[in-house]
Amino acid sequence: MNLQAKKLFPEVDNFDLLNHQVVTKRDLLNFGNLLLSEIKNATQKEQTPQWLKSSEVRKLLKISPGTLQNLRINGTLQHNRIGGIIYYNYADIEKLLNSKAP
Repeated sequence: MNLQAKKLFPEVDNFDLLNHQVVTKRDLLNFGNLLLSEIKNATQKEQTPQWLKSSEVRKLLKISPGTLQNLRINGTLQHNRIGGIIYYNYADIEKLLNSKAP
């Protein structure tokens, strides 16, 4: 978490003065609101996995295994094979969805 002093105290120009000041209720409220927004942002970023298996991609795109294989073969959807499992990057799937949207 990267809490910057300028976000916490936008009205202060000289941050050395903060060493000698009392913390007010408004300061605590600002800190609490900033902390909550940082936590919300952090949890939203972690919800989508970076790599998806074939079954997850098929459910997400609502396609059959054959269609997914065709997307791999013609190079439309990049993949990585590790052992017997094929993984797809979530960013590539988003690009595919955005390019196919009307």
